[in-house]
Amino acid sequence: MKKTVFLIQSIISLFLFFSLNANLAAREVAGVKLKEQITVEAIDDVLKLNGAGIRTKFFFKIYVGALYLTDKQSSAETILKSDKANRVLMHFLYDEVEKKKLADAWVEGFEENVDGKIFSALQDRLKQFNAMFSDMHKGDVVLLDYIPQKGTRVMIKGDVKGTIEGADFNRALLSVWLGAEPVTEDLKDAMLGIEDD
Repeated sequence: MKKTVFLIQSIISLFLFFSLNANLAAREVAGVKLKEQITVEAIDDVLKLNGAGIRTKFFFKIYVGALYLTDKQSSAETILKSDKANRVLMHFLYDEVEKKKLADAWVEGFEENVDGKIFSALQDRLKQFNAMFSDMHKGDVVLLDYIPQKGTRVMIKGDVKGTIEGADFNRALLSVWLGAEPVTEDLKDAMLGIEDD
């Protein structure tokens, strides 16, 4: 009898262990699995999934956006003032997003969320950033990794395209999602972990 009870308890413990670890391993948003923790080459810290959601436009799902930070944080202001490592992941859901539309969206996002002097100072680097992109298709992934003292490393479809220097550039880039005029309020809240899809 004792052996049977012990066996049942062991099975229940194993089930709970694997269930909890499965929940820690990944989160799913719009069919896209996102790891709860990641390690990034050239970044010493483990990055944790702060939040993730869907960028929508006219009822169309454009991409899943996820924000990874060294420590979870729900204050956009605190994140934008930080100089710690971070990652923004964009997993495209829409059939095709043209390079020009992406470039226009980046320029608009920067213009609406940084003041004129800062925007002027970032112009050349923003052009360099936009030149890295091509047309994006369903399933394509963009990784934007901020490495302190180095800059924002851009990886598109598995290829490292280059690094854009400056903490100021990364703060402006993050403000596209987390600034006063984000791409959408829903995605901002989701990436801040306030409202996860």
